[in-house]
Amino acid sequence: MQREVHDITTIDRIIHEPARLAIIAVLSACESADFKALLHLTGLTKGNLSAQLQKLEEADYITIVKSFQGRYPHTDCALTKLGRQAFRVYWQRYKSLGDVIELE
Repeated sequence: MQREVHDITTIDRIIHEPARLAIIAVLSACESADFKALLHLTGLTKGNLSAQLQKLEEADYITIVKSFQGRYPHTDCALTKLGRQAFRVYWQRYKSLGDVIELE
């Protein structure tokens, strides 16, 4: 149990923030998602989603591709290899802690 408790202190704080965790969870289930889909699936506001995407991009966990579809801007996001690995490690640590904690 000591190892699992120690693991929680080293959990990735970039991913652990709830809004970013929601974004990473969505992106881990698909190849990429556009801004509108992320808005709908995460329930975040446009401003919050933009800010959280920027933090994830700065950490090299996602790529953001901005383009135009006709006259309308289009933003597409995808997890990087580093982002997928970081989420995998995060999830393993999170699950290992849950395996040793008993809640009544």
